[in-house]
Amino acid sequence: MAWFDAGVNVFDQRLPAEATLAAAAQANVTRMCLITTHPDEWAVAESLYQQYPHTLCYTLGVHPHHAKDVRSSHWAELRRRVSRPGVVAIGECGLDYNRDFSPRDVQQAVFKMQIELACELNKPLYLHERDAFDEQCACLQPYLASLSGGIAHCFTGTPEQMHHYLSFGLYIGVTGWVCDPKRGAMLQQAVTELPLERLVLETDAPYLYPKTLKPRKRDNSPAYLPHVGLEVAVLKGLDVAQVEAATFRNSCLLFK
Repeated sequence: MAWFDAGVNVFDQRLPAEATLAAAAQANVTRMCLITTHPDEWAVAESLYQQYPHTLCYTLGVHPHHAKDVRSSHWAELRRRVSRPGVVAIGECGLDYNRDFSPRDVQQAVFKMQIELACELNKPLYLHERDAFDEQCACLQPYLASLSGGIAHCFTGTPEQMHHYLSFGLYIGVTGWVCDPKRGAMLQQAVTELPLERLVLETDAPYLYPKTLKPRKRDNSPAYLPHVGLEVAVLKGLDVAQVEAATFRNSCLLFK
């Protein structure tokens, strides 16, 4: 048995690759997906995959925060890169109306271009959304018949929103947010209603350190994924081995 961390941000000084992978292996986290959010990260992720091809896979995309940075040359580069080994999804992409680091019309345009590329190239979408649920669903709706699946990354919404995403055929990504006794209450309720076959676990490291894991550390890490899995198992009344096996299988199915 082993764990699959379906969401780790590209390694940097907070997550040095060799030490991070060694710690993850000790915790039986044997596979992980690196998330890219900006064109500057695409080559970095490819290089890391080439160094650790039996452990890593990665996404290619533009986070809504960075939508304002996209140039026409980036689309040509993205199209060239998507078919390379190790690329498993388009994203992290979507809408973020919480901080509005990019204008909303630009966010929507960049998001729709990534949806269209995912449909054309038969790749799942790696989705981000904050305070823009209705708008995000409206963007996705016309493409559902052509979309090759996807994941609602770092889901923190209501059970009703979760069921809406499930109706779109998406997997639901659950992070250490579920370990937060205050902010995580709504997610905890959603998790109890989430079908096991649609559950994916991720850390979103180095962010979202699980608050119930002591002693508290500065940065999150893939090595802490089993703690998130245990929390989910308790909420769902399952043996942790069931969660481990199901979420590993689900991640493999999501990323093909």
